[in-house]
Amino acid sequence: MVALTPYLDLLPTVIELPQKNLWLFYDEQADVLYINFQQNIEADDSELTDDDILIRYSGDDIIGYTVLHAQQRTMMK
Repeated sequence: MVALTPYLDLLPTVIELPQKNLWLFYDEQADVLYINFQQNIEADDSELTDDDILIRYSGDDIIGYTVLHAQQRTMMK
């Protein structure tokens, strides 16, 4: 059985999101977490932040984030 508590801990954050759809994919080999607010939309622009998070845009809308070095971030807690 899967422990539900870690998922339930996400609820406050998910409920407060401006976009109510959310898709997550973690690529273990690349250690990259993809967070998407829309499906099947390609970004036409992106910006890399100082902390290695790629913000993806379609027009002026943020359609997702690409979090590099995801596993390392869990160790920083």
